[in-house]
Amino acid sequence: MALPTLHASPPESAAAPQPPGWPLLRLGFRPFYLGAASFALLSIPLWVALFLGQWNLTMALPPLLWHAHEMLFGFAIAVILGFLLTAVKAWTGLVTPRGAFLGALALLWLAARVAAVTGPYALYAVLDLALLPLVAGVLTHVLLRARNRRNLPLAGMLMLLALANGFFHLGVIGAIEISPLTPLYAALALIVMIECVIAGRVIPAFTMSATPGLKLQVRAPVDRAALALTALALLLWVFAPASAGWNMAGGLAFSLAALAQVERLLQWRPALTRHRPILWILHVSYAWIPFGLALLAAARFGWVGVSAGVHALAIGATAGLIIGMMTRTARGHTGRALQVSRPEIAAYVLVMLAAAVRVLLPLAAPPWLPMALVISAAAWSVAFAIYLFIYTPWLLQTRSDGKDG
Repeated sequence: MALPTLHASPPESAAAPQPPGWPLLRLGFRPFYLGAASFALLSIPLWVALFLGQWNLTMALPPLLWHAHEMLFGFAIAVILGFLLTAVKAWTGLVTPRGAFLGALALLWLAARVAAVTGPYALYAVLDLALLPLVAGVLTHVLLRARNRRNLPLAGMLMLLALANGFFHLGVIGAIEISPLTPLYAALALIVMIECVIAGRVIPAFTMSATPGLKLQVRAPVDRAALALTALALLLWVFAPASAGWNMAGGLAFSLAALAQVERLLQWRPALTRHRPILWILHVSYAWIPFGLALLAAARFGWVGVSAGVHALAIGATAGLIIGMMTRTARGHTGRALQVSRPEIAAYVLVMLAAAVRVLLPLAAPPWLPMALVISAAAWSVAFAIYLFIYTPWLLQTRSDGKDG
């Protein structure tokens, strides 16, 4: 009879199976964050060169409209789609587009960006108009399957953005009598409302989870008043006719909305986050919303130009929240710690610097606008170059914990 073997080696465990598919196409944030950051890095220096006459380029759109449209429907929309395609999977437990389907969506986004500077206008418009309804339909289908009706308004906002985009293109070709800027303002208004809704969910939750024992007293009436007043002010901005009476009404609405947003932000105890950069970037960026609303109020009263408020919302709030969420969600969904490095903190600071210089310097000294554009563009580009340097390898690789996603 054979004796038992002492100190026998345990049998080798089977290697954990690798998640299927190319890592870049496993979850929506991966290709869309990578595309958005790359586009941000390249497009703003191009815009400044065009604006200052340092480069001539024949495009489907006039340079100013190209810049405004592509920052909304190129840059911001890519991040929103990447976030929602990822979040809806987490909210429902159901699969959102991945693999070839996700790759096709990302390529459709990219093709529209390329067509804007190379192709005929008709091709650009068709490519640009196709993506939002497609993703909105997919997300609606997933949310309805999961009976997750709470988040259906976000898919509805994507459809409203698609509608605004349609009116923009119709205005550009003269099919309807509308300034192309009006639907762009509508798109910015919708993006701000999406930010307000999502920030109201995630910023207090993130703040409490990072602060042991903290229980924020978030008052629902304050939240509802901030959202309702902001929506009203933005609706008046986009749709109210230009007249002294309507300008006064819009200015008052923006003023009340700004005050309500300040009260909402204070409920989230932003001062507690000063030692957590991955949190304070969200709080500081959200603070640009009431500031931008206040500037739009001043514009309605005729005290400043509308550009200051637009860029406060577009750079300070939107790009600030984007860089904050692009770092946090990418870290979380690639299996990494929610603790940013010094280069990432520098990227946060640079985006805030880009916003402050672009908004405040022309207000203080209008002739310095070209200088403000150059400084702001440089800070912006370095910020997104840092993001790409750190995150591109992570977005192209399997999660550090080996899980799918």
